[in-house]
Amino acid sequence: MVLPIYTLGQPVLRKVAEDITPDYPELEQFVQDMYDTLERSEGIGLAAPQVGRSIRVVVINLDLLAEDMPQYKGYVHTFYNPHIEEYDESETDTQDEGCLSLPGLHEKVRRPKRIRATWMDENWQQHDEWVDGYLARVMQHEFDHLEGKVYTDRIMGLRKQMLKGKINDLLRGRFACDYKVKVNRR
Repeated sequence: MVLPIYTLGQPVLRKVAEDITPDYPELEQFVQDMYDTLERSEGIGLAAPQVGRSIRVVVINLDLLAEDMPQYKGYVHTFYNPHIEEYDESETDTQDEGCLSLPGLHEKVRRPKRIRATWMDENWQQHDEWVDGYLARVMQHEFDHLEGKVYTDRIMGLRKQMLKGKINDLLRGRFACDYKVKVNRR
């Protein structure tokens, strides 16, 4: 089932999400609904708070990018209880980011190229790995949602000031997108 994506202004997007256990009610169906929602919205990553649940679940599908990034062919994964343990700040890069919870906005965001993350996989096996490249960026973006953050929180100075009007429009529900959303009208 395709779920509505919560847009900026929904309180769940600003909460720190809770860890879960394998016996979380109807977890398998919820994860399938997240993948259905991700596919319908043509995204590559989705965190549970973006569909209204303040739990630490993220789905990522980089297989969509395999034509341009062959290393991600078949990369479709669920992350339970993910946490970023370390940021390797020795190298950063700036890339354009967008977010399903901020439809119509795209901005350049500086992030470390490498992180150390922990998570449980689809089989509840523990991982503690250094991750780099584009996957590290996607993980940082999605895992930020679990900390109550969105990518625009990472933009500084004049650029952030210039975004205020667009963000206010978004908060008022003045935007268009091709997927189902839940807006917190002000």
